[in-house]
Formats: sequence, structure tokens, C-alpha cells
Amino acid sequence: MLKPVATLLALLLLACPAKAADNVVATVDGTNITRSELEKLIRPQLIELDNNRYQLMRGALESLIALQLLEKEAAAREISEGELEQIEITAKLTPPTDEEITQVYEASKAQLGEASLDDVRARIAEFITEQQARQHRTELVIELRKKFTTKVMLEIPRIDISDAGRASRGGGKDAPIQIIAFSDYECPYCRDAEDTLKQVLEKYGDKIRYVLRDYPLPFHAFARDAARAARCAGEQDKFWDYSDGLWGAEGLDKEQLADLADALKLDRDKFDACLDSDKYDTSVDEDLAAGTELGVSGTPAFFVNGRMLTGAQPFEMFVSLIDEELGIAAN
Repeated sequence: MLKPVATLLALLLLACPAKAADNVVATVDGTNITRSELEKLIRPQLIELDNNRYQLMRGALESLIALQLLEKEAAAREISEGELEQIEITAKLTPPTDEEITQVYEASKAQLGEASLDDVRARIAEFITEQQARQHRTELVIELRKKFTTKVMLEIPRIDISDAGRASRGGGKDAPIQIIAFSDYECPYCRDAEDTLKQVLEKYGDKIRYVLRDYPLPFHAFARDAARAARCAGEQDKFWDYSDGLWGAEGLDKEQLADLADALKLDRDKFDACLDSDKYDTSVDEDLAAGTELGVSGTPAFFVNGRMLTGAQPFEMFVSLIDEELGIAAN
């Protein structure tokens, strides 16, 4: 007869097959295809699925939290939830003005086709009223979160990512928010994103540490040289000055890279010798490989405390994510 511990171990092994068996997902004439090979091939899609799954679950969780908060507040006031809604939401609604209705109509003409303002006035008024109700409900839930202790423990998908010793700005390694970007100096969306990141740094200061890693896309003829040039400027403590100059440059050919070096009063002999060498090719390739391994397939791509954010996202998206991360750190 098996001892209790041995019995438990046997059951666990039956419930969770050995990892060795899990690692092989197919064989071809005796050659194994492993799970790690499969996941590496579709890493970007898997990361996107994880993020989408989290967002879906988080949205549903927020709805459940709101229901619980409204239920508790109604109980605390010794009224029904319907009465609470009447007091805090319905009673605060105001009839839409003609100006508001006209503004929505003008902004929605493309979707409304040939419909006149009179044709859709009632629908627009209903839409505005529904927006008001949602806003009042959101404000109520925000206040109730302050009254009733609410803690979210839903696990956030994060990716383990290294800064690889690349240049950083803002706070140091102890900053609560670590943002690592994979970017391309020839990418217009990256240029827009850099403007947004400057706003983020202005708002949060040393709470943010921003690291830039290179991901020059193969169809951008000058992106790799620009990345190498910025690192050469870094040897003269001008990485961020040069990087900022690249985003604002009209072009990125060799002559323009040299002009920017002159504008920053770099030692041209040292800069030219560095740029003519291949000393930074390996590290740029390392960034490319690391980005691909992490699921980067285009630029820009950001990792905010390991949470992937792709594309030139608006300032508000960064603020929302950073505020959430700061809240997590505070708890």
C-alpha cells in the first residue's frame, strides 16, 4: 500500500504528465518538434492572445466589481439597488440641448448617410442620455471604490525583458515604471511615439525609466546606420541629444548623420571612425533578435513593466497603464 505522500505524488504525476512528454508535440520520421519550437514560431500571436484574454477578463471583472459595489452601497443606505440608481444616476440626467444634438449629428454625418437631423434627432438624444448615464455610473463606482476596499488580484500577463545595458533616461533602475522600447529611426510612427514618451516623462518624471533598444526594419535603408550613429554619439555622452536629433531630421543618409554630429559639436574624427567601424553591428543585431523573440513584429513596440504595448499609442493609453502600475506598486 502506498504511503499518503507517495499516493499524492502518484496522483499529481497522473494529473500533470511529465514535462518531457509535453515538450514533444510532433515527430517527423523520428525527428522531434518541441513545444518550445512551436511557441517560438508563433510568439507574437501568443502574446497578443494573452493580452486579449486579460483585457476580456479584466473588463468582465470590472463589471462584477461594479455590481458588488452598488449592491453594498444600496445595503448601506438601506434602499434597493433600483432606488440607488434612481438617486445617483437617473435623477442627475439632463435633457440634451439642441446644440449637443447638432454637434453629434455633424460629427456622425458619414455614418448617417442621407438622414436629416430631424430624422435622427430622437436617436441622437437617446444616445446622449445613455452616455450621461454611463458617465454618472462610472463616477459613482469610482467613489464607491474609495469607500469599500477593492483589490484586484487578476494576474497580468508580463514578459521578462532585459534592457541589455542600453541607454536610458528618466529615473534609475529603481524607478517603479520601467519602459523598454524597440524602435526604428526611419519609422514615422516611432517618431510620433517619441513625442508621446516625452509627454509621459514630463508628467511622471523620475518615476519612469525609459530605455531605447533598436529594431531597424529591413525595408528602411537608413535605420541601421542611424542606430549605429546614435550609439557612436553615446561614446561622447550625447546619445539622447543625437537620438532626439534623428527623430527631427529631414533625412538619415551619411551626410545628414554627419551634419547632426557637427550640430552637437561632436569630435568628428572619433565619431566618423566609430561609424565607419562595425563595432555596434553585433549589439544592434542582438536587439533585433531579442525583439523578435519577445514577439515584436513591427515598430514601435513598448514593454511597460513587462506589459506589451504595440504601435504609436496615444498619451492617454500610457497614462492609464502607468497609473495602474503605480497603483499596484503602492499596494
